[in-house]
Amino acid sequence: MGLFIIRRLGVMILTALCLTYVVFFLTNLYPNLEKLAKTQGNFRMSDEAVTSFLTNRGYLQSTPVKYGQWLGVLPGYVIEGSDGKTRARCQAPGMELEDAPQFCGVLQGDWGFSTVFKEDVSGIIATRLSLTGKLMFWVMMVMVPGALIIGVLAGMREGSRTDRSLSTVSIVTTATPEYVSGVIFIAVFASSAVGLKWFKGTATSAMDDATFANFTLPVLTIALYGMGYIARMTRASMTEVMTAQYIRTARLKGVSFGTIVLKHALRNALIAPFTVIMLQIPWLLNGVVIVETLFNYKGFGWTLVQAAGNNDIEMLLGVSVVSVFVVLLTQLISDIGYIYLNPRIRLS
Repeated sequence: MGLFIIRRLGVMILTALCLTYVVFFLTNLYPNLEKLAKTQGNFRMSDEAVTSFLTNRGYLQSTPVKYGQWLGVLPGYVIEGSDGKTRARCQAPGMELEDAPQFCGVLQGDWGFSTVFKEDVSGIIATRLSLTGKLMFWVMMVMVPGALIIGVLAGMREGSRTDRSLSTVSIVTTATPEYVSGVIFIAVFASSAVGLKWFKGTATSAMDDATFANFTLPVLTIALYGMGYIARMTRASMTEVMTAQYIRTARLKGVSFGTIVLKHALRNALIAPFTVIMLQIPWLLNGVVIVETLFNYKGFGWTLVQAAGNNDIEMLLGVSVVSVFVVLLTQLISDIGYIYLNPRIRLS
């Protein structure tokens, strides 16, 4: 197991480097850099002024060099600009050039400075990620138990009325995207025009104090969409297990139906849904973009939208690092958990 984890960690590191390099290359294309220069300077800047701005700040270096500086494995640039000022990448405001460190990048904890939020990227991501983590926690508390109950009940008796009804509900929830269900929830349960203004709070106020009134709608919007997919997977797995030979043997021996389901079928039926549930975590991290924007909940997804809409390159890179790390980590945990749940799996 230890060797397996080490190999997987090595693959994870290589994958993370490749993915972050692709994002770095795309965000540092010249049109994006030109837009950044005009946003920070003047929208009426001439082409010569844009080139001077980018050159003085090291943006026109080769992409591999800039990527190495951003990671912190290459020394930061020291450039004497056309205005006669010497600038260093690692020189903080108010710091003398001689005191600036040689390396400053992600590995050193320097994630850059957000041009939109006017704060350090690492601090913003930590704050926004904690808010999204709170939302994801309550979504999982609603989505996972509900999906498993629906899937198990539907799969216990394949073809029954209960199976058909619950399967229909699962398909409907999966086929309804968040931006549709979210708008419906707002119109029906939070709008005074319809008359059912049950949830008077806003998701923005839930950032400081989450209550049933201001946090229910965004949680339900995300949970219902993911619940149907997990329920259908659980139902298919449960149906397959209930037709297995050892289940038939238990029935012939007179074991009660409830005991068969809880003690014999349930654990084996949860092997496949476990992987699906773990994959919901990276989906939630990136799937909350629509819901957080719709309900104005200023979490990780909302920050991503603001960074993309305002060409905040450093923030986009920071968000990409977190997203890649979460996806790879959850996949590793999923593989390890699958091995423990299924004793037939052996590591070569």
